[in-house]
Amino acid sequence: MGFYWAEDVMMSAGSLQIMLNEGQPVAEHRPWRRVVVTAEIWNALLEGLAGGAWTMLGLWGETGMAHLALREDSSETIIVASLPCPDGRFPSVGRIHPPAQRLERTMADLVGLQPAGVPDHRPWLDHGRWPVRHPLGAASPPMGLLPPYRFLPAEGESLHQIPVGPVHAGIIEPGHFRFTANGETVVRLEQRLGYVHKGIESLLNGATIDQAARLVGRVSGDSTVAYALAFARAVEAATETIVPDRAHWLRALMAELERLANHCGDIGAICNDAAFALMLAHCAVLRELVLRASAACFRHRLLMDCVIPGGVIADLPADGVKTIQGLIAEIRHQFPPLVELYDNTASLQDRTVNTGFVRPALIKQFGCGGTIGRAGGRAFDARRQPGYPPYDQLEFATPVLTESDVNARVWLRIHEVEQSLSLIDQILQRLPAGPVRVELSSPGQITEGLALVEGFRGDILVWLRLNADSTVSRCHPRDPSWFQWPLLEAAIENNIVADFPICNKSFNGSYSGHDL
Repeated sequence: MGFYWAEDVMMSAGSLQIMLNEGQPVAEHRPWRRVVVTAEIWNALLEGLAGGAWTMLGLWGETGMAHLALREDSSETIIVASLPCPDGRFPSVGRIHPPAQRLERTMADLVGLQPAGVPDHRPWLDHGRWPVRHPLGAASPPMGLLPPYRFLPAEGESLHQIPVGPVHAGIIEPGHFRFTANGETVVRLEQRLGYVHKGIESLLNGATIDQAARLVGRVSGDSTVAYALAFARAVEAATETIVPDRAHWLRALMAELERLANHCGDIGAICNDAAFALMLAHCAVLRELVLRASAACFRHRLLMDCVIPGGVIADLPADGVKTIQGLIAEIRHQFPPLVELYDNTASLQDRTVNTGFVRPALIKQFGCGGTIGRAGGRAFDARRQPGYPPYDQLEFATPVLTESDVNARVWLRIHEVEQSLSLIDQILQRLPAGPVRVELSSPGQITEGLALVEGFRGDILVWLRLNADSTVSRCHPRDPSWFQWPLLEAAIENNIVADFPICNKSFNGSYSGHDL
C-alpha cells in the first residue's frame, strides 16, 4: 500500500487508520493500536492535526521515543503514534499545533527529548529546584541554575504588570499569573505552573499495580474515582482482564457521585467569587450531603481507593441503596430553588453573562473537554465516545451550549447535576447481582494499555506499560486541565482584572493534575 499524505486524506473517514498502516504496530497494546512511525509519517500526522482532521489526546515521551495519541472524530478512531528519537530529538508538534507546546516543554524537562523547531524553549515544570535534570531520562545532576523565567512581553502605551501568586489567599494550590493591563482591562495573561510537581511518573516506575493504583488515584484528589478508573481500565486492557458487571455499575455510581459533589461545589464557588456567598453556603451543604453518603456507602468521603484494577474494593452495603436514594431525593428538593435563585439574581447575572468568553474555534483546536468544552459547543464526552460500561446501557444527555462564557459554564454544571441524578437513579434501579472484583490476568510478558475516562473536568487519559512480572514499566496520566489552562489566558483577555477570580473558578483547572 502506498503512503498517503495527510492533506490527501485528512477529511475522509478512516484516514488516520490508513495513514498509520504504513507504521509498525506494537503487538501487545490494547484496546487501541500503538504504531511505531517514521519521521515522514510523523510529519504527515502533524499536518492533519494542524488542519483539524483529528484531535490530540496526549503527547508524552520516554528515553528514545516520543508518543502522540490522536482521535479522529469522523471515524472515532483512537491511535498512538510513536516516533523513535535515537538522537534525543523529534519534529516539534507545537510549531504547527499550539496546544502541544506546553506538553513538549514538559517532555524536554522530564525526559530530555528536544522538539526540533519548537517556538518556545523555556522550561515548564522544571523550576530549577529538582536534584536532577530530566528525571525520566538520563537523570543527570543539574549544571548550574536555570536562568530567570522570561515572561512574554506586551507592547503598547500605559501598560502595567500585576503579578499574582504563586501563593494565594485561602486554601488553594500554588500557581503564578502575570497580568499585563491597560488600566483595569487585561491585555495579556500568562500562567506559570509546575509549583506542585510531585514526580508522579518517576514514582510509578517499578511500582506494583496496587501501589500504582493508589498513586494514580491521588494525582488530583477531587478526581480520585476518575483517575482510579482510568488506571484500572488501562491495566485491565493490558492484561485482558474481564471485570464483573456489578463492578462496572458500582464504578459508574461512584463516578457520578464524584461528579455531583464537584459540580455542586463549583456552582457555589463561582457565585461566591461574584460576592454572592448565599449560593456558596447552600451548594456547600449539597456537596457535604454527597460526601457523607459516599462515606456511609463506601467508607471514604472522596471515594479514594474504592476503584481498583479488577473491580471495586467493596460492595454496596445492605442499606446503601436506601442511603443514596435519600440523598437524591434531598438534592432534588433543594437544588431547583438554588437554580431559580441564580437565574433571577440580576446582580449575579451581570457578573457572569458575557464574562470570560472563549472562542469555540480555540476550544475545538485544543480538544478542550468537560464543562469548558461543552459550554463552547464541543460535545465530546468520553462516556459516549469511545464509551465504556455501563454507560452504553444507560440513558443520559450530553448538555451542550454555545455561549462559552462564565454563565454558560455554570449552566453546564447545572445540567450535568441533573443528568447525574438521573444516572444514579438508573444505576440503583438496574444494579446487577454478582461479584465486584476478579483477580487480574497475568500475561507473563510486556503488555501495554490505554484508557480514556470522563471525569468531572473532562477526559482523563492513562497510558501504561507493564513488565512481565506485572510491575509498572512506564505510566503517563494526562489531566484534562492540560488543554484547559491555556484557554483561561484567552478567556480573560479584554475583561477587567476583577473578573479574573470568577473566570478562573468557572474553569477550575487542577494544579496538581497538571503539575504531576
